[in-house]
Amino acid sequence: MAKLELSGIKKSFGATEVLKGIDLTVEDGEFVAFVGPSGCGKSTLLRLICGLDEISAGRMAIDGEIVNDVPPAKRGIAMVFQSYALYPHMSVADNMGYALRLAGTNKDEIKKRVDAAAKVLRIDNYLDRKPRQLSGGQRQRVAIGRAIVREPRIFLFDEPLSNLDASLRVEMRIEIARMKDRLGTTMVYVTHDQIEAMTLADKIVVLNAGRVEQMGSPLDLYNKPQNRFVAGFIGSPKMNFLALGSPSANGRFDVPGGEVSVPGGLSGTPTSVGIRPEHLELVDLDKPHTLTGTISMTEHLGSDTYAYVSLTGSEEMLVVRLSGERAVKRNEAIGIAFDPEMIHVFAADGQTLASARPVALEAA
Repeated sequence: MAKLELSGIKKSFGATEVLKGIDLTVEDGEFVAFVGPSGCGKSTLLRLICGLDEISAGRMAIDGEIVNDVPPAKRGIAMVFQSYALYPHMSVADNMGYALRLAGTNKDEIKKRVDAAAKVLRIDNYLDRKPRQLSGGQRQRVAIGRAIVREPRIFLFDEPLSNLDASLRVEMRIEIARMKDRLGTTMVYVTHDQIEAMTLADKIVVLNAGRVEQMGSPLDLYNKPQNRFVAGFIGSPKMNFLALGSPSANGRFDVPGGEVSVPGGLSGTPTSVGIRPEHLELVDLDKPHTLTGTISMTEHLGSDTYAYVSLTGSEEMLVVRLSGERAVKRNEAIGIAFDPEMIHVFAADGQTLASARPVALEAA
């Protein structure tokens, strides 16, 4: 296990600056996920940690040792790629032990490590097979096993589950969670799937345009986003946003479809509010409600139904998360109710002025 420290890390390709000064620490034994939109720099940052690309500026240290100029093979890091990168002519056992053979490890030790890793990953019955004889999930287990046998100080994962179908992704998330608990090794995980990040990581780092927008535990980012970008990125479906109009005499603000009140005593001028789909409720118009609108469409996902509501008098649309048993009709006029304490308030520059009351995050 190892502690990873990044200080002022920058990376440029020609005149294009991809990473603009990254400062973060991954503690010994911690599982950290990098998330963000495509092109934000998360995979580039992973390649810098691994040593596949050179750092343009800044300092990287593993257990206090500066590793900017240390070759990849000597950093004590193992990387699991999105594409598996298995040798098709080799058996599973040979693929897993290949790096050890190159390092001159004796055969008995190689077999011992390969057998132990295969047992952890439940592929011990496939050691004699070739990669073409395996499913996608089994191939990914082999790729992970190849990293495990090296007994690295740090594991790096570059979107390892993106090539798998939905059911296999769930299965492999469970396998990675089990591996994390058994090995206790420091892990850095890049993903575009926030469900993976929320369910696996001890800490999430949200990147945007080469900068860290926020880092913290999954619940911290969900309940207390520091700005509108993080608020909209963390959570599925993403947070609804409404622009605030002029305040009325009673202190409430006009919004599409009605009025809302925001907390008093804010340190800035509120310009928009956000509320998550799971904190909204559809009600009949004769019951207390805050906003009004019309059902435009619905998505039935089994346990959940997502209702898309066009707000009265505007082109704005809200997404409402409902129980899968709830039936709503298209073009039905409806009221939208919510607890005022569940809104997030943002300033013109996107910074958070007030966060919603913290709630427990549902298991994904």
